[in-house]
Amino acid sequence: MQVLDPLAKLCAILAGLLLTAITLVTCASMLGRNTIEVTLVGDIELTAFAGGAAVALFMPWCQLRRGNIIVDFFTARVSRRGIALLDRLGALLMAIMFALLAWRGVLGGINAYNTHSTSMMLGMPEWVLYSAMIPPFVLTALIALHQAAFGFGVGDEDHLSAGEERA
Repeated sequence: MQVLDPLAKLCAILAGLLLTAITLVTCASMLGRNTIEVTLVGDIELTAFAGGAAVALFMPWCQLRRGNIIVDFFTARVSRRGIALLDRLGALLMAIMFALLAWRGVLGGINAYNTHSTSMMLGMPEWVLYSAMIPPFVLTALIALHQAAFGFGVGDEDHLSAGEERA
């Protein structure tokens, strides 16, 4: 986890920078559109591309911090040991899901590259977006796999926020 943690933080920082940049582009486009009637061509495409890449980049940090929604309605009467086992099983399923997303992303990127698929307004190659999403998906899968194999920390309960308890 010593390597995965800083990589997840780096991904989250990159996602934040990407969202900040696209927010500035959107503001500039809206200001131009509403003041001098000039807009940035392709601003909506850039927003969609950046949003997709940012979501992918936030996933490793989310998995590392166990930021996914946990519905404990069905496990309210399950022992802590049982919950820890179910959490590890959930992490394994998450690892499988993100490995599949990465695999399909590779295939989608290869297809977009081979067919020269581009965005409509800017003509940006779509394979670039795929290639931006694959590394964070792989990292998320590795983090989840590590959590499934080795648990989540001391007593498998370090993911709970201060004062938070499972019902």
